[in-house]
Amino acid sequence: RFFGEPVVEACVENGASCLDISGEPQFLEGMYLKYNEKAAQKGVYVVGSCGFDSIPADMGVLYTRDKLKGTLTAVESFLSVKSGPEGVCVHDGTWKSAVYGLADEDNLRKLRKKIGYAPVPVVGAKLKKRGFLFYNREFKEYSVPFMGSDGSVVKRTQRYLHTELQETPVQYGAYVNVGGLGSVIKLMFAGMLFLLLVKFNFGRKLLTKYPEFFSAGRFTKEGPTQKQMDGTSFTMTFFGEGYSEGQDPQSGKPNVKICTEVKGPEPGYVATPIAMVQAAVSLLEDAASLPKRGGVYSPGAAFSKTKLIDRLNSRGVEFSVISRPEV
Repeated sequence: RFFGEPVVEACVENGASCLDISGEPQFLEGMYLKYNEKAAQKGVYVVGSCGFDSIPADMGVLYTRDKLKGTLTAVESFLSVKSGPEGVCVHDGTWKSAVYGLADEDNLRKLRKKIGYAPVPVVGAKLKKRGFLFYNREFKEYSVPFMGSDGSVVKRTQRYLHTELQETPVQYGAYVNVGGLGSVIKLMFAGMLFLLLVKFNFGRKLLTKYPEFFSAGRFTKEGPTQKQMDGTSFTMTFFGEGYSEGQDPQSGKPNVKICTEVKGPEPGYVATPIAMVQAAVSLLEDAASLPKRGGVYSPGAAFSKTKLIDRLNSRGVEFSVISRPEV
């Protein structure tokens, strides 16, 4: 939001491709609006959100699609983060992104109007949006919608694959598991306070000055200790539904299901650099499999035909099928 554009601009002007780990939709989509054509003319690739959580989400949807025998039409993902006795901790940079992103939501809407995205058609049964809080029987805990950029990143990928490659678009819902009732009460209290403060300049100053206090120690200016990182891991589980081979997705109910998973080490400081470096290696070594022309892309749009998933699998960010499609 504040420091990203000069890097993108310098790369495009000088004919260098550019990867980043931004999770801010306004920045990502703003760069698309301003630099997509210039990057295409220069033949360079600008790919944002190449860290956790967008690479597991975006590539996870594509992996699920490729493992289903038939046509995948909808996916829901559920993120679980496990920590050791030392707990989980993240630098306050991520916290600031959330503060400024929520405060500036109106401008994101205006930006999307300016881009004038073509609507992504709904194929198959419409994926129902879940409520703000619900009990998840599969995990035996409560879940809430995931507030990160995954929904917008996956949608950009699906729009690109549909319009440019005529692939069937997949509907997507992103959620995070938050635990039992005690965790829910804490989260709701903290969430309400956050949403109230973020609306005012004074509130935003408080939130960014005292991240540790307002996040109950989850976000700090120091970031995590080595012990905290060693004890933390993530799992993203994908529940997909679709139509078996020969079945028309535009008629009747979905008749096949699949469950896949992406799991890896501590997400922010271990899995993110793995994802980013392997995305860069794919950009260099799988050049023939990249989109035909340069431009500003989401990870799935840039890397859907590359060996990125194989590269991640061999480095500890693992994609696997949990249950095969059942008719």
